[in-house]
Amino acid sequence: MFSYRHAFHAGNHADVLKHTVLLAILRHLTQKDTPLTVFDTHAGAGLYRLDGDYAQTSGEAAEGFLRLISKQKETSTLAKSAPAATKNVANVAAPVLSPVLQDYLDMVASFNSGGGNLKVYPGSPFIIQRLLRDRDKLKLFELHPTDSKTLSANIAQLEAGRQVAVLREDGFEGLKKFLPPPSRRALVLCDPSYEIKTDYPRVVATMADAMQRFATGTYVVWYPIIPRTEAHDIPKKLKTLAVKAGKSWLNATLTVKSSKLTTDDAGETQRPGLPASGMFVINPPHTLKAALQASLPQMVSFLGQDQHATFSVESGG
Repeated sequence: MFSYRHAFHAGNHADVLKHTVLLAILRHLTQKDTPLTVFDTHAGAGLYRLDGDYAQTSGEAAEGFLRLISKQKETSTLAKSAPAATKNVANVAAPVLSPVLQDYLDMVASFNSGGGNLKVYPGSPFIIQRLLRDRDKLKLFELHPTDSKTLSANIAQLEAGRQVAVLREDGFEGLKKFLPPPSRRALVLCDPSYEIKTDYPRVVATMADAMQRFATGTYVVWYPIIPRTEAHDIPKKLKTLAVKAGKSWLNATLTVKSSKLTTDDAGETQRPGLPASGMFVINPPHTLKAALQASLPQMVSFLGQDQHATFSVESGG
């Protein structure tokens, strides 16, 4: 049950998608003066070392956040050198990143010292906390004994007092007692590991229960896109839930490579790892779709590993 550790996956392409979407939503929701309560049902450890053993073992950040940084710098360098190399070109400008993608890069960079040496990756709890105002609240659920302890220690360094609460509880169940929040404004991020098959139906059941308790909250679900029926069913079931409730919805996906098995030179079968993921949002900000339509093509351009790299943005309601 506790075999999953997000430290192995921090900063991967799924985190790029998840945290770009999360930032875009939070920027919009915090424009309103009314206090906001944010819930993270599976908070993890909060902060991760990109130069640590876990990240180095998996190498996933190298194909995610670090690849995004590297490709952006490479493109910028090529653009700057192009006029000198091609005399007929008067001016070649480096592509400008979309505002939400640039916001994401700036956010991660703010957790690192200068000089471009990126060693720390902020998980959702720290990204959320960075955008909270004094009147807002953040409740973090984490059941893993080690990650919960690490999360508590990391949050304690913020000296945020009662603004941020760490609860060593099952986030699926723990969320129920807090809805609706006193301020009647809430953002719920639900992003379990899905290492347990029952996580899939529990996500849908949790969202259904949450919407019954508090229909006007903004609900955000991250999910993997893998060759598994339960994974493909999640966005379908969430869409049905939103439509039946008469709520708006948005589904964004990012694919960086094929999901097919391959064979190496030695004849060994190679699994592709996580090829794609999605973010399903119920009651999304009206600004989110346009923001993602501008940023997702750039994610594909920088993070795509083969010809199967693509994205999608669908919405309704």
